[in-house]
Amino acid sequence: MSVQSQSGQGVRTGAQFLEGLRDGREVWIHGKRVEDVTKEPGIARGAKTLADFMDRQFDPQYRDIVTYEDADGIRCARSYQIPKSVEDIRLRGKAFYEWAKWSCGMFGRTPDYKNASVMSFAAALDFLRQGTKGQADFAANITNFYDFARKNDRVMTHTLVNPTHSHVQAAQGLYNGDVALHVVKETDAGIIVKGARLLATLGPSADEIEVFPSTVLRAFEASVPFAFAFVIPVSTKGLRFICRDSYDRGQSHFDAPLASRFEELDAVVIFDNVLVPWDRLFMYAQPELCNQAFGATNAVVHMAHQVACGKLAKAEFLVGLMCAIARATDKDQDPHVKSLISEAMLMVESVRAFLFQAEEQAHEDQFGNFVPARRPLDTLRNLFPKWYPRMVEIIHLLGSSSLMAIPCEADLGNDLSEDVERYFQVANLNSRDRIALFRLAHDVAISGFGSRQSLYERFFFGPPLLMHSAYYDLYNKDEMMGRVDTLLKST
Repeated sequence: MSVQSQSGQGVRTGAQFLEGLRDGREVWIHGKRVEDVTKEPGIARGAKTLADFMDRQFDPQYRDIVTYEDADGIRCARSYQIPKSVEDIRLRGKAFYEWAKWSCGMFGRTPDYKNASVMSFAAALDFLRQGTKGQADFAANITNFYDFARKNDRVMTHTLVNPTHSHVQAAQGLYNGDVALHVVKETDAGIIVKGARLLATLGPSADEIEVFPSTVLRAFEASVPFAFAFVIPVSTKGLRFICRDSYDRGQSHFDAPLASRFEELDAVVIFDNVLVPWDRLFMYAQPELCNQAFGATNAVVHMAHQVACGKLAKAEFLVGLMCAIARATDKDQDPHVKSLISEAMLMVESVRAFLFQAEEQAHEDQFGNFVPARRPLDTLRNLFPKWYPRMVEIIHLLGSSSLMAIPCEADLGNDLSEDVERYFQVANLNSRDRIALFRLAHDVAISGFGSRQSLYERFFFGPPLLMHSAYYDLYNKDEMMGRVDTLLKST
């Protein structure tokens, strides 16, 4: 069914979201195919968490922060709203931050992230019109999909990276057709694609998958089969998701306070001769245009805005955890401990400052819309991958062996409970509360869930070397070099 023929009533309830996931999608985990992701151990509780978040869109406490009414009176997610002023940028930031606080920044792929990218493309129609090809009107396609997605509150994942078959080949700007996603042929109905893509976070629990270009495509004929951008339903025939092991191992919220709630899963996506209808295609067969996609539409900036808000919520949470550990153990007056935690506090306030600057210096773009200032967001994108592992290291230093010597919830009610009550208390917390606090710290800094978070932050926007190199290229160096030149030429 084409998106043009589908309408909706705006934000969905959690129950509606979960019902939509029962669509026959092909998801594999732990060596077997999943019958129903809403019931599958290791997936279901993360989906339930997201459903609970979607219900909050109707809660009077949050509704006017995270949603807006469009011109037709339909209430949609704020992340879909095209910003027309600095105030609109601030409102978007408040919505992003509110969503992130619900998971303490630990649920990385909340729907607002990809909503921001779809909004950006829909607000940059002049750019997409350049690529119109044959029967595919890309500007009309993205407009129709944007309306469909926001009016139906679709939850999206995305996949950007082709598997690397040979690093030598990749360095030459080439992809291997045996593994990389590419166009097999064109038909009257659309294009047929085959291959694999990495790495669809939230893939098993999303409604749609966005498949956009992210790496640099060389401007030669061999790149054409790999140049495209489209969005299709997760349940599309021939689409398969191969998930990593789940970090939600069925433990209680007490024993695994983060993994039991916020496991969003990552998956490799296999496209086995998948049909992409013409009306779901937004870019095609033009490598140079694909290379410009995120920058020229300002999608990278709007997405970075959402990310910055999430990083603020996450960093604040880690500092709160550090302070709670220090207070519980009566170390909060120790100068060494205060010095360690203040290092993380400096990081939090730096994130806040970058975000404030980006929002306050928002400006009108070439399409007549408003966009946050890019430089502070790019600066944060390059610094946070270094800061987050250091914050985790500080938790290691504060918790030391106490992060490993932690009983489980069952030990609080068995024959050893009296021993647990006596020997696991600390200066300012009873044993149960102390154990709960340190199990949380363990889930942040030691567990598989926590280790994945650290890896995720290191490579969220790409390899650090390439990120730093791109930052250098985008930086406005001429004015600063001009001052050097002026001094050297002065008499």
